[in-house]
Amino acid sequence: MTLDTVRDTVTVGQRSYTSLPPSAAKSQSHCWVKVALIAFTFIFLGLILFIPALNVFVQAFSGGLDGFFSTFKSRAFLNAVKLTLLMAVIAVPLNTVFGLCAAWVIARNKFPGRALLISIIDLPFSVSPVVAGLMLVLLYGRNGWFGPLLNAIDVKIIFAVPGMVLATAFVSMPFVAREVIPVLEEMGADQEEAAKTLGASEWQTFWRVTLPSIRWGLLYGVILTNARAMGEFGAVAVVSGSIMGRTQTLPLYVEEAYKQYHTQSAYTAAVLLACLAVVTLVGKALLERKTTHRSSQ
Repeated sequence: MTLDTVRDTVTVGQRSYTSLPPSAAKSQSHCWVKVALIAFTFIFLGLILFIPALNVFVQAFSGGLDGFFSTFKSRAFLNAVKLTLLMAVIAVPLNTVFGLCAAWVIARNKFPGRALLISIIDLPFSVSPVVAGLMLVLLYGRNGWFGPLLNAIDVKIIFAVPGMVLATAFVSMPFVAREVIPVLEEMGADQEEAAKTLGASEWQTFWRVTLPSIRWGLLYGVILTNARAMGEFGAVAVVSGSIMGRTQTLPLYVEEAYKQYHTQSAYTAAVLLACLAVVTLVGKALLERKTTHRSSQ
């Protein structure tokens, strides 16, 4: 028996035992750990994601295609879709502009309170959306801080579209800034300073130097902002009152339809939201691939 033999045979009396080398035994142990972790991951995702998502699609088509497509003819459903799109159309550009401005200030300047500003931008990540909606009610409600003033000029914020826009903008505020800040810090200010030295204005420097360099991070943040704006429930539910046909977005429509035992309509709306989520994930994956490809060049 040579030293290169994979298995060592140890003879004790009339019996022989085969033992693996320490490296092989360690490798086999790691293999079992890897298999167990992968299995646990798939089981966990199946229980909390794949099976519930599959059930949504099964329930949506349980009454046949006629029942599925009949939901799209409902006035309440169409109003919910329009209002959801309106929230995204207003909140996404607002947060894009805010995120660019905040990212520029934070990445290009060192000033007292910089860490506090970053923490404030991250506030929607840590505050419950329901609490955010309650804060808006306490500020702009009839008995809130600004309630008497708003009543005097006949402006309605709570239980109306403006309050829903404020709630949606609040919960989706951090994404653009949080995606653009690292990109700006990584690229540095050398190219921008060179452009200014050559006579470019601030606006020309932004459009021709800064924006092309941060465009993938910016688009990534915009996609995440849009996904959060369309899928928000808690904050919007507090400030909207969920008035059917007036202040009801798609997530609120799902809840109301389910409560009214319009099960297939609720699941149909959920399928539409799920499809929007899939589109978001595909766009997110494409941007991540594009960003990784650019960084590897």
